[in-house]
Amino acid sequence: MIDKTEIERIKQVIVEKLSSIHTLKRVQKINQLVDEIAGQEERETESLSSEEQVVTPWVVSGKIDHDKVIEKFGCKRIDESLIDRVERLTSRRAHVFLRRGFFYAHRDLDKILDCYESGKKFYLYTGRGPSSESLHLGHLIPFLFTKYLQEAFKVPLVIQITDDEKKIWKKLDKEETKRLGRENVKDIIACGFDASNTFIFSSYATVGGKFYENVVEIADCITVNKANSTFGFTGEASTAKMIFPSVQAAPSFSSSFPHKLFPDEKKNIPCLIPCAIDQDPYFRLTRDVAPRLDFIKPALIESKFFPALRASGNNGKMSASDANSAIYINDSAADIKKKINSAVTGGRDNLEDQKKYGANLKEDIPFQYLSFFLEDDAELEHIKKEYGEGRMTTGDVKKRLVQVVTEIVERHRMARAAVTDEMVDAFMTPRPLFE
Repeated sequence: MIDKTEIERIKQVIVEKLSSIHTLKRVQKINQLVDEIAGQEERETESLSSEEQVVTPWVVSGKIDHDKVIEKFGCKRIDESLIDRVERLTSRRAHVFLRRGFFYAHRDLDKILDCYESGKKFYLYTGRGPSSESLHLGHLIPFLFTKYLQEAFKVPLVIQITDDEKKIWKKLDKEETKRLGRENVKDIIACGFDASNTFIFSSYATVGGKFYENVVEIADCITVNKANSTFGFTGEASTAKMIFPSVQAAPSFSSSFPHKLFPDEKKNIPCLIPCAIDQDPYFRLTRDVAPRLDFIKPALIESKFFPALRASGNNGKMSASDANSAIYINDSAADIKKKINSAVTGGRDNLEDQKKYGANLKEDIPFQYLSFFLEDDAELEHIKKEYGEGRMTTGDVKKRLVQVVTEIVERHRMARAAVTDEMVDAFMTPRPLFE
């Protein structure tokens, strides 16, 4: 940015060069223009420094305020009473992601619990857009949580592999997205889903028949203006982008599946969608459309973003497009250690200051990761107190995180190695899910 001294110097030079041939009025006009240019630069700099958050299904950037995201999207916060009710109905302790507030927002979760309490079943729907050969920890989180929901409520699950999405938005080769999708399915199966109650399907293989009928019905309810206002599409957006939200919406309605997944008498079954909150615009639109088609609005349970290793505080999320920001399931133990050791921390610059002031836990990525993955509440609380008050060092926290993450990745890697092509085919074969 140009400082004020430099601005005045520029003005003086202009005056000296032009005062002999221009009127005073012209010189004053030039000075005004210089001021406007400097002011514009200052405003742009301030805008950049404010790191305004951007949250869409495709872009998450800036310093994220999750409370403001709730306010903007119009969701509801999950409170303790709702968590208590989940525990009472399932007769088991809430998942660590739920009780620590990582899954923190919802739409109609209370209605899903009403349904379950009255003896009626619902089904789960989540998905994965394949853009990398291996999942990273951020990808793994919604599947681990969905597995908990499936086990706790004993309900069917459908998982959509949106191989078409990555062709549309990332311009990946069609055959490559299909291959990546199948590799991702192996990682998903390795999470331990119930094979008898889980159907995994790809968009390319499934969009047809009744599924496509619902896609068309949904799309016919969404105007161009509505799509543009929801997703920020411009005149340069392809028509494929315009139609994709309807493809992602269709699995929210049980009638989309013509494969006898659900008996004929259960063609309008309530659906609960576990997802990150950046996916909310898709299903906000879906919920708007549902009553017009005589369908039940899908309910959502939504998570915060899993932070990138090198992000500060709540800046951005772990991304498959930046290998250094993410820990992948196929990373070696040495890679995991190296990446964690390079993570942004809230520890002080030297040991003396660390002992005196303690760590800034809100800015500390290793501690945040422990908050996600360290299941022992007592140990996490101990680390929070000792590290926050300066009796534990950043190195201590990173060392513990390396142990925790390495165990998770190694356990998952062993499970994935046992997944065969025959198992993938079985999960992706349509068959009854409700008895």
